Amino acid sequence: MPSKAKGGSPTYKIENIVATVTIDQTLDLHEIERRVPRVEYNPDQFPGLVFRLDRPKITALIFKSGKMVVTGSKSTSELINSVRRIIRTFANHGINISHQAKVQIQNIVASGNLNIGVNLEEAAYKLENVMYEPEQFPGLIYRMTDPYVVLLIFSSGKMVITGAKREEEVEMAVKNIYNTLLELDCLVEEKHEETTEEFF
Repeated sequence: MPSKAKGGSPTYKIENIVATVTIDQTLDLHEIERRVPRVEYNPDQFPGLVFRLDRPKITALIFKSGKMVVTGSKSTSELINSVRRIIRTFANHGINISHQAKVQIQNIVASGNLNIGVNLEEAAYKLENVMYEPEQFPGLIYRMTDPYVVLLIFSSGKMVITGAKREEEVEMAVKNIYNTLLELDCLVEEKHEETTEEFF
């Protein structure tokens, strides 16, 4: 059994939540464009209307079917509050939303840090469901099955986590990969300088 790895506890930060919102009523996008300030609607270029909030920075793509795609939230509560703000803004400008919005999270993207280095070659050999082609991409791609997420793992211990549907799944994935790599003796003290900043 490998000894307990040094380094701090693994951490994570949610970078973006992508959600679909359904309100079960047809929307007149031309009317919304006329009444609501600072929306973008060019049906010749794109069938949806673009609505942006500044704080937090949220973007909603709104379609005449009553469906929306909302991106940019950093938490589930921020997502729900942003959807409420969008509907409230519509109501304040005379656009009546008569049905309750149904919000479904499609994907949570997070950054993570194991706070200790990873021997990627060793991990690629010992883990299942991995792809590691260092000549093409410096990170190891690991498809975790519980929870069902994809992790991009770098030798520095930094990670990108995608595919989660709930915030709890991100936390679980980070804990699981740390414990798995520790058990497989793939954690090392040396850190390298790859970062995940380019993804965000």
